[in-house]
Amino acid sequence: MMDEHNHSPEQKGQSLVTPLVFLTLLIAVIAVFSVIMGLPNFLKTTMNTAFALLIDTCFYIMAIAVIMGALDSLLTEFGVVALLNKLLDPLMKPLYGLPGAAALGLVSTYLSDNPAILSLAEERGFRKYFKKYQFYALTNLGTAFGMGIIVSTFMLGLSIPGGHVVGAVLIGNLGAVIGSIVSTRLMIHQTKKEFGEDEYAEDVHVTMEEHFPLMHHVSRRKKKRPSLGMRVLNSALHGGKGGVEIGLSIIPGVLVVCTIVMLLTKGPAADGTYTGAAYEGIALLPRIAEKLNFILQPLFGFASTEAIAVPITALGSAGAATGIVRDMAFEGLVNAHDIAVFTAMCMCWSGYLSTHASMMQALKRPDLTGKAILSHTIGGLAAGIAANWLFRLFLVIVGG
Repeated sequence: MMDEHNHSPEQKGQSLVTPLVFLTLLIAVIAVFSVIMGLPNFLKTTMNTAFALLIDTCFYIMAIAVIMGALDSLLTEFGVVALLNKLLDPLMKPLYGLPGAAALGLVSTYLSDNPAILSLAEERGFRKYFKKYQFYALTNLGTAFGMGIIVSTFMLGLSIPGGHVVGAVLIGNLGAVIGSIVSTRLMIHQTKKEFGEDEYAEDVHVTMEEHFPLMHHVSRRKKKRPSLGMRVLNSALHGGKGGVEIGLSIIPGVLVVCTIVMLLTKGPAADGTYTGAAYEGIALLPRIAEKLNFILQPLFGFASTEAIAVPITALGSAGAATGIVRDMAFEGLVNAHDIAVFTAMCMCWSGYLSTHASMMQALKRPDLTGKAILSHTIGGLAAGIAANWLFRLFLVIVGG
């Protein structure tokens, strides 16, 4: 009998190539960071950034997921989702190609953060309105509005020379809507190829009682129903429990992806030295952006080349991006036009590189992550371009 452990020389050669190439690339990457930052500082910054993201971002998102999970469960239990599905279906179908119930995901993420839509996706009463190809596009729809209220409120609080801040923020929100339509439609185009157009995400028959759970069906009058208080309590706790599970599931994606993005985006401390503190890095992405400014300027119209750091940082964290905006506004490097573009791109991207992978993992389809990220990258660019030209049109109209 041939020994199954005996391999041909070609097979042995192939088995050695992959690990050798990987080790070479890994050592090269570590060497680049170590030469610039120093190896001890690089390792300390990596660990400190991951820890800061865990405490400041992941647990914050988990708290949001628990609260929104409880709220979403209550909205499902008492028929609000079904009502929204009927009322908003004529609007959501032509714009996004999604059922009206998807509008609830839009609102929940705008008021909180990207993973809030996962709390809805966990609800059977929500999933039943979606075909499979529509269901996985919820990741793109929700992400496009993540932290919307926080970003908008933050931008409104900035002191910008020339005024028009309110108009800029409103236009930024409109740009995010345009970006969300582009992103969601592109994702749906991909998922239709994957799932077809007939299969439902939840194989259930929607009865009249499921549409309006508060109505007592004649056949169930004699059955004892839980009291109103118990229904509220049970629904809220059940939804909150799902939020905890979602919060745990997104931790790996946020820590791994966002740490890498921060290392490539941020620079040294204020005095130009590396200390090993969280959120330091080699600032590679902003340098690349400076080289591409001849392309970026017509697309986004930024007042300074430093402004490109904002949307790049928003790839990993919208909160970190707003921190850069605050510093640039203090230095007088941004104007109202920039605020419009920042609002659109920070909302539409809102850290999608760090959350899309974990969100798709939570939906148990990590193989769709690449499609979601590609669609959303294009959507975020569309949001920024739309905000740029819409604000120019706004200035023409108001004579600014």
